[in-house]
Amino acid sequence: MSVQNILECNGLRKAFGDLVAVGGVGFHISEGETYGLLGPNGAGKTTTISMIAGLLERDRGEVFVDGMPMTTRSVRAKKAIGYVPQELAVYPDLTARENLRFFARLYGMQATDVKRRAEEVLEIIGLGDRAGSRVKEYSGGMKRRLNIGIGLLHRPRLLILDEPTVGVDPQSRNAILESVEELAGAGMAVLYTTHYMEEAERLCDRVGIIDLGQLMAEGTRRELVSLVGERDRVALAASGNLEAAARAMASLESVHEACPGGESIHLLVDQARNLLPRILEEAAKAGASVNGVEVTEPNLEAVFLHLTGKALRD
Repeated sequence: MSVQNILECNGLRKAFGDLVAVGGVGFHISEGETYGLLGPNGAGKTTTISMIAGLLERDRGEVFVDGMPMTTRSVRAKKAIGYVPQELAVYPDLTARENLRFFARLYGMQATDVKRRAEEVLEIIGLGDRAGSRVKEYSGGMKRRLNIGIGLLHRPRLLILDEPTVGVDPQSRNAILESVEELAGAGMAVLYTTHYMEEAERLCDRVGIIDLGQLMAEGTRRELVSLVGERDRVALAASGNLEAAARAMASLESVHEACPGGESIHLLVDQARNLLPRILEEAAKAGASVNGVEVTEPNLEAVFLHLTGKALRD
């Protein structure tokens, strides 16, 4: 177990009869890192995190949380985890403040800390102005944010979020994503499951692509995209001597194609954003004036299609 790894799991396997829900999944998460499990519904995400959280007995494999071995009977290791399930675990007839104080007491927190921590969490999840309202009056997104807040009460080392934005409105979804970004920025390790490619691209330092219970690949966004072999596409809106500019750009290392057409030049480039200053410099030298730049990078959707032969939402 590496000291900097808050979570390390290896060879996780779980079968239900003849169905192998998870077959040999393993990864690690460091302090302050957000790790995304990206895959369609039924890929094995929830089964994996249930084994990690000690809620489901695994057939094989091992899990360490903050250096402690995790089993379904572990107590100390579970205290290091904040688990936020897909299903809402809140009391609708209580206010948000009452919910948080109730769960804080269930966590065994000191009475002197319960009230203070509940108010801190209300601010973290952006519900301070609605703390005294009954939860049954909340929107779906507000209930989701309260659900996350309950998982934060005991200051966990690892926060596990299972599809936390399913069924919420765009505004609440953005608020949830902003909260997750801030938590990781404050040093918390986050395990985030989703079938939304854009969430994984926005939040996650590293992503594991999971399908049919198998971890197909993992890495940073750029590392995963390199598996596909696709390059960045750059479109330059330009005027002047576009033919000469295209020839000059094509001579640059990492530019694989430069085609003038109409009032634009289209390029295929490795690491386009790093090369843009050189591209613009060559355009100017060749007598072209660039008045617009658009960079399209290959995304995780393309990686998933490449690895599994199907679109992410199939």
